[in-house]
Amino acid sequence: MTHADIEITADLVRDLLREQHPDLADLAIREVAGGWGNQMWRLGTDLAVRMQRMDPTPEFQLNERRWLPVLAPRLPLPVPTPVRSGEPSARFPKHWTVMTWVPGDPLDRSSISRGDHAAGTLAGFLRALHVPAPADAPVRGDRGGHPKTCADGFDRLFHAVVPDGLADDVRTVWDDAVAAPEWEGPPLWMHGDLHPANVVVSDGTLSGVIDFGDMSAGDPAWDLAAAWVILPAGAASRFFDAYAQADAGTIRRARGLAAMKSLFLLLTGRNGDLGLPGGKPGWGPAGRAALDRVLRG
Repeated sequence: MTHADIEITADLVRDLLREQHPDLADLAIREVAGGWGNQMWRLGTDLAVRMQRMDPTPEFQLNERRWLPVLAPRLPLPVPTPVRSGEPSARFPKHWTVMTWVPGDPLDRSSISRGDHAAGTLAGFLRALHVPAPADAPVRGDRGGHPKTCADGFDRLFHAVVPDGLADDVRTVWDDAVAAPEWEGPPLWMHGDLHPANVVVSDGTLSGVIDFGDMSAGDPAWDLAAAWVILPAGAASRFFDAYAQADAGTIRRARGLAAMKSLFLLLTGRNGDLGLPGGKPGWGPAGRAALDRVLRG
């Protein structure tokens, strides 16, 4: 059995806690739906166990352990904060982390009804997050740069799932992002993977941000794409007014990246419908709705 084939069960999680953190081993353990690179288990009422599953290296969890305690105190929304480290062992040869639980429903299984409030909330969160990162902050080769650096990835998504009748409009948005000026500021802290499964909602608005495995330093446009990918129709302009730090070129790059992220959601949804690994059946409609918002501007 390979490491990727190890079945993660509640019994396994409890055994690992008994071995490394016995004071937590008697808390209730419940599986959390979703996740691909990592699998989440609710631990009691206030904690969660994040188990490395498909991620090929522990880098993403180790980045969360290193940097979330630094970032979390200045962020205006709850985020998962590591409280205990689980090390590889004979029982489970991968990393795992005990983190604080962020209450709310993931947006891919909920909805935002208070669009203006959510826009202001997301803008405030990203203003607080988007500060110059230190020299030793993680850098991701597949995100954080100018859109032109991921043109091949966009093309693969485009040819795989662009909806009939929208190809020309989507290509126009992408080409405009590629033609936009480079980010000229210092590399800023980014979440790096803002999409509906990585934010949580309560009372019709954003109430938390989760899954910081892709946190890195780079162009904030990668996070600003959330104005279309996460927020409901008509909220993007309210978001950028509240964010108040994005020039026209950054918004152009963000809109193109939002188109690419929308196509990624469409592909993940299609893969889910086909029963393929990593697919999420509910993501197709979310991707199409996001793409429609991108094309409306």
